[in-house]
Amino acid sequence: MIHQFSYTAPTELTDLLTLLETAGSGAKLLAGGTDLLVNIRNGLVKPSTVVDVKRIPEAHAIMSDNTKGLRIGWAVTINDILKNSEIASSYQLLQTCAHDLASYQVRNRATVVGNIVNASPCSDMAPALLCLDASIEIASSKAYRTVPVRQFFTGVKRTILEPDEMVIGITIPIQSKGTKGKYRKLKRIQGHDLGIIGVAVAQVGDHLRIGVSSAAPTPVATGALPLDISESEAIAAVDALISPISDVRCTKEYRRFMVSEFTRRLLAEVRS
Repeated sequence: MIHQFSYTAPTELTDLLTLLETAGSGAKLLAGGTDLLVNIRNGLVKPSTVVDVKRIPEAHAIMSDNTKGLRIGWAVTINDILKNSEIASSYQLLQTCAHDLASYQVRNRATVVGNIVNASPCSDMAPALLCLDASIEIASSKAYRTVPVRQFFTGVKRTILEPDEMVIGITIPIQSKGTKGKYRKLKRIQGHDLGIIGVAVAQVGDHLRIGVSSAAPTPVATGALPLDISESEAIAAVDALISPISDVRCTKEYRRFMVSEFTRRLLAEVRS
């Protein structure tokens, strides 16, 4: 039997945050629903209330200016990212990673914020957001806080979010505008599949950053690396961050090898 739950769709953010305070851990937020609905059907989560967060206008906003950078609302879909001309010209690494996320149909529902809040080690959007030094905007009925995306993940499917909090936006600073970057995702098959590993290499201003997914309990990224860093030093910096495991998709040794190989290839591409 399908789990029974109540459904509500607030039209004001203040009402939504008040509802979260009241319902606590019994409430689950519905944006794209690409994970939530599957998990409910499979009995992995049993919410008392499903809260549709898409009815609030600012949830769908993508805003960009020359002072604050880029802000992505909490219900912006992956396809919204792929269709946005400002992102295409100024934050292209976001689109590169977004293009590798699932199928067109899933991208039409899945949200950028959802991909991060889900906290999967194989998140496709995390390597780009880590390289671009993005921040996560978190709100509750009592407070508002902003944290770097690198501090948001705490483990597999775990984040710093409290039960009465939600992510209301992702901000990419103006300093990351115009970043030159590349992304490679290793899959078992051509086309739509979960990543065995994913690697992004970005030239952000006067330094490099390298982000990796599916090779540690959370997505990870290096700090700022010198532009003239050697290939071996860059590979060593990434290798020190990861702790891959063996599973049904591949061995930990193969994951580690391919992270190094993709880092080498992408460094050459970004520098060309």
